[in-house]
Amino acid sequence: MKKPFNQNFTIGILGGGQLGRMLIQSGIDYNLIFSVLDPDPDAPCKNLSDFHVGKLTEYETVMKFGLACDIVTIEIENVNTQALRDLATGGKRVYPQPNVIELIQDKRKQKTFYHESGIPTAEFVLTDTKADVQQHHQFLPAVHKLGKEGYDGRGVQRIRTASDLDKAFDAPGVLERMIDFEKEISVIVARNESGEVKTYPPVEMVFHPAHNLVEYLFSPAQINNSIRAEADSIACKIADELKIVGILAVEMFLTREGKVLVNEIAPRPHNSGHQTIEANVTSQYEQHLRSILGLPLGETEIVMPSAMVNLLGEPGFTGPARYQGFEEVVKVSGVHVHLYGKRNTKPFRKMGHVTIVDHDINALKEKAEFVKRTLKVIA
Repeated sequence: MKKPFNQNFTIGILGGGQLGRMLIQSGIDYNLIFSVLDPDPDAPCKNLSDFHVGKLTEYETVMKFGLACDIVTIEIENVNTQALRDLATGGKRVYPQPNVIELIQDKRKQKTFYHESGIPTAEFVLTDTKADVQQHHQFLPAVHKLGKEGYDGRGVQRIRTASDLDKAFDAPGVLERMIDFEKEISVIVARNESGEVKTYPPVEMVFHPAHNLVEYLFSPAQINNSIRAEADSIACKIADELKIVGILAVEMFLTREGKVLVNEIAPRPHNSGHQTIEANVTSQYEQHLRSILGLPLGETEIVMPSAMVNLLGEPGFTGPARYQGFEEVVKVSGVHVHLYGKRNTKPFRKMGHVTIVDHDINALKEKAEFVKRTLKVIA
């Protein structure tokens, strides 16, 4: 007989942003205790946990924080992995594992991993300098990505013609063949300590054309069963190859020829899984906690079709946030607003999200468009 479940342990989260906030909100149902480290004294998690201010990339800071926790997890990849390795060697449970985080911190290593593991992805070339990129004009149109420290659309340049080559980064990166895709989809996959794996049905994402941030998504993705099965299989293969413990988001392109190609992966709760809070049997946040605690994974079925709209700071507004159109939106049936506790807005800052659920797909899309038009974050 297994030991009874108890809550006499502390889960440390590196990063105190909205993902950590929603993870804590989910953990409250299990009466879990959290400690959070973040460089921002006003981070969204500050009032929800034992909160510490410090750099996530500083070895001594991460070590000191981790030694006071029983389990350490992340909500952002830009963390000191040497400290996490040493914590794991010393007996702390660190999930996702430091080697997985290190792989995903470097897009060059990511792409090489896909190639070596037989994971379908866009054709690519590893580059070291801007001059190196300029030697590959025959590879265009392409996308140039910084190897490290690109996040939320930063560190990505579209290079369509030779005249764009000057936009390339003068740092180690990846030059990827530009994909003529029909849709961008995402599969969230979870794997626990015993190797149990479960996936969520694929969702369909729509990105902001200039800022490379998800504007909204629909669940389930409007794809056929064979594409759905292929995307699911790819996500499971990646999780098993990495032997990850926790949640993994797998972003993919569906090409116009019907091929599924992996774009990027993220070893944490993800923007493409926010709607699972209302729309799936088990949210991605509860699933991540189940994974790192060694619990059985929850069911992932869709309870109701959903859409998720990101609330981004409006262009031209910087300062204390105000939410124009809030009352009009919350009176609509099936609308659930999540605000992230960020005091100040700035252009395109993620300030919250809205999940909409409806059995009728057309009504769902109409409500999503209404939310996009109506709810604005201003100052």
